[in-house]
Amino acid sequence: MPLYDFPPTGGGWKKYENNPILGDTKIGTCFDIFMMKANDGLRMYFSWRPKKSLAVVTSQDGINWGPLRIIMEPKQDTGWEDDLNRNCVVRVGDIYHMWYTGQARGYSFIGYATSPDGYNFDRQNKGMPVLIPERYWENRTLMCPHVLWDEKEEIFKMWYSGGETYEPNAIGYATSPDGISWQKHPANPIFVPNPENLYEQERVAAGQVMQVDDGYLLFYIGFEDIDTARICVAKSPDGITRWKRSSHNPIIAPEKDKWDGHACYKPFVLYDRGTDKWSLYYNGRHNAPEYIGLATLEGSDLGF
Repeated sequence: MPLYDFPPTGGGWKKYENNPILGDTKIGTCFDIFMMKANDGLRMYFSWRPKKSLAVVTSQDGINWGPLRIIMEPKQDTGWEDDLNRNCVVRVGDIYHMWYTGQARGYSFIGYATSPDGYNFDRQNKGMPVLIPERYWENRTLMCPHVLWDEKEEIFKMWYSGGETYEPNAIGYATSPDGISWQKHPANPIFVPNPENLYEQERVAAGQVMQVDDGYLLFYIGFEDIDTARICVAKSPDGITRWKRSSHNPIIAPEKDKWDGHACYKPFVLYDRGTDKWSLYYNGRHNAPEYIGLATLEGSDLGF
């Protein structure tokens, strides 16, 4: 199927008319965002490719962003952090917990750091990764951690991507009481591509998981091939099994001759219960550069 046979949006989603909202030829590629509401506004943590670093910006409206601030730089003497990217941040009490991807020598591992303010992070676990590829399906790569803190069970729950380094192949699940010692689920990978769906026939990756009243939502990248990526959503009663794809998939797709004309990657979604509105941030690519854009949805119909 030609690249543009899927419409730019599905299920009522609308791309912001002035996209991209972050990134240009001066800043360079910004990708794989993680959003968080904080006292100083909305924070967008992201990967800053020219700096090989993790960075953050803040906003009061989710569209206009302040200056870029690096929160962690690469550390080549560790042997696994030549390039840093694809992080997530979780606040528990007064501590910000961050899991991130370190890359070197063709491998990708997941590291862990903490901060009192979400800006100044210190590496934990003596500078060693907390998750490494061990199983056959994980190949050379673990990346794209997304973590939730379960107050009732008092554990961290992580969904991560594993497989090839250029783009991972599937999504796994692990739990931890302390953010350092992780137990991988025996049924991993818990989310794999469905070859019957053209939009994800090649691989699936980079999931954001959101707990809702009746289960868990997974916003993820579906790859038709290694270079053609679209954004999709699925739902599960427990976040592990019985995944159901949305009838609206793909919900965000490349738009011809636009900034995201070749691929749409790494979604992060915020929901405002008061206005019943969804805001989906993602990075898009036209040729080589990747920038960050926004799409919105009015109402609660996600296609399930």
